[in-house]
This record gives sequence, structure tokens and C-alpha cells, in this order.
Amino acid sequence: MIDSILNKLEKSKFRSSFKLGKKYKTYVAEKGYDTIRRHAEDFIATRLAPANIPNDGHQTPMKNHPVFIAQHATATCCRHCFEKWHKVSPNIQLSAEQQKYAVDLIMAWIEKQMRS
Repeated sequence: MIDSILNKLEKSKFRSSFKLGKKYKTYVAEKGYDTIRRHAEDFIATRLAPANIPNDGHQTPMKNHPVFIAQHATATCCRHCFEKWHKVSPNIQLSAEQQKYAVDLIMAWIEKQMRS
């Protein structure tokens, strides 16, 4: 399922425009995947999972952390994008399973970028 959605996202001109540059790849290599996953879990729990997000659509920066870049690339950046691409209704608290899905997708994208 993750590979299937990544393939669909890669066909989007906007989503496919996001790449991990050298700075972010170095950061991931230095911190390790476990730390990056913890960051992703925290960002998803605080910025995507709540039922009501006052600044939805503006809560995820476009730079400054590899997870932020990955969130835009995987459409896990806001509830509108999450609904459009992943068919998850907005205005409800994301379940633990939905949060794990978002984190797994982010990590798969980052790992793929690290290999490219």
C-alpha cells in the first residue's frame, strides 16, 4: 500500500517537486532513522492528528526539517491534503493506526530519498 501511494504521489507535479537535499540527507544520516521517526511521530501527533487545527493548511513549514519536506511530498502536511490523497475525513481525531500510516509513509519517502 505504501509503495502504491508513493507511486501516485510521484505523478503529481507538485508532490514530486520535493526532494531531500544534501543538508537534509546529512541530518538524517547523523540522527538515524529511529530519531527521525520519533520526530515524525511527534509532528504528526501535534500538527496533523488533532480534530481541530486552528491554522490547518499552514502548520507545516516548507523547510528546516526533513520530515517537513516529506510531509509535503506525501500529502501528510495538513488535513485538506490528507483528505484529498488518503481519504481520511477532516475534523476528527486521527486514530493511532492513521497516525502510524502517516509516519510509515513519511519514513518510506525519506528512506527512498536517502537511496537516490
